[in-house]
Amino acid sequence: MSSIKMFEKPLGMRDTFPEIYEKLELIRSTGRELLRARGYEFIKTPSVEYYDTVGKASAISDARLFKLVDSQGNTLVLRPDMTTPIARVATAKLLKEKIPQRLAYFANVFRAQQREGGRPAEFDQMGIELIGDNSVFADAEVIMTAIDLVKAYHISDFKVTIGHAGVLSCILKDYTESEAQASHINELLVQRNFVGFEEAVLTFDLPKTKSDALLSYIEEAISLPSIEAIEKYVRKNDALEYMRSLAEILDVAGYGKYIAFDFTLSSHMSYYTGMLFEVFASGSGFPLGNGGRYDGLLQHFGSQVGATGFGLRVDRVFEAMPKIEIANDEVLVLFAADRFSDALAQVQFLREQGKQVTFQSYEGIGNIEALKAQFKVVQEFNSRGARA
Repeated sequence: MSSIKMFEKPLGMRDTFPEIYEKLELIRSTGRELLRARGYEFIKTPSVEYYDTVGKASAISDARLFKLVDSQGNTLVLRPDMTTPIARVATAKLLKEKIPQRLAYFANVFRAQQREGGRPAEFDQMGIELIGDNSVFADAEVIMTAIDLVKAYHISDFKVTIGHAGVLSCILKDYTESEAQASHINELLVQRNFVGFEEAVLTFDLPKTKSDALLSYIEEAISLPSIEAIEKYVRKNDALEYMRSLAEILDVAGYGKYIAFDFTLSSHMSYYTGMLFEVFASGSGFPLGNGGRYDGLLQHFGSQVGATGFGLRVDRVFEAMPKIEIANDEVLVLFAADRFSDALAQVQFLREQGKQVTFQSYEGIGNIEALKAQFKVVQEFNSRGARA
């Protein structure tokens, strides 16, 4: 092993140093308290799953899966998301005990990166899954919970953008000439490539009424003043009525000021079949998280119940949060060898008082002054019997 590789990490992996770790723990504990207060129970699933179950059901592309082979020759994957494993365990066991299920998680997920990707291959997610309720109120609850969670982290400048996979699908189907054309421009919307969208529409050689409608739609649908504004582009359907009801519920609940509607919104998570949303905030160049309704995923595991949820990227939440100062009130107790018993008694007393205490011998360190400078309170038991 060369001296360079000795200190390298696998592509996309990161070390978390103590100061950052403590701040991430604060994010975890804050989120746990809020979600449990809303009736969500935390769950943990294995880091490794079978490729034929979770791997294939996940919306993450095959190229981004970390694959392994076990001793029996089965192909495994490091979990690429949490929604799919939770859908597996819910349909196998939990839904037989109680329905609906309100489940929450804080877990790491893994997605392989290309050399030029520059993105983490392992990151933490926090989120919820509401399984067994196909009502519009369940979708509203999920969105409101996401907003409450973002606010709990003292992030004030944020917006939740809401769309609907069914409405978008209907529009693309009505104004293109083939499934291939609809699929292509849908992928461009996933990438938020609006320039590419316009270029593609012009190259399709569509009837002028259709191409004009699509180009006009892409201009207007990004930020609609109301649900009614989209009606001129889409025939009346259940999805549009659903979104109208959702908007009304969120407005009555007092969350309307945090949301905007964007019917160009599409996701690479192909299991979203209905409402979907993304959370954006100042301080992060990427969405803090996303969510939506994914009834079809439960069908993959043999269940016919509705499901909705969201996940937040913890690292992006961290970026968007105001600066956190972790109080360091830890006490340092230094001792000489012949004062060990005296110093230990003091350490035990301080810990019983709830203090954080570091217990360190003089003999074990080189630069005593540098160590002492890191603590607000220092108590010394030296060999002369003096105590500072």
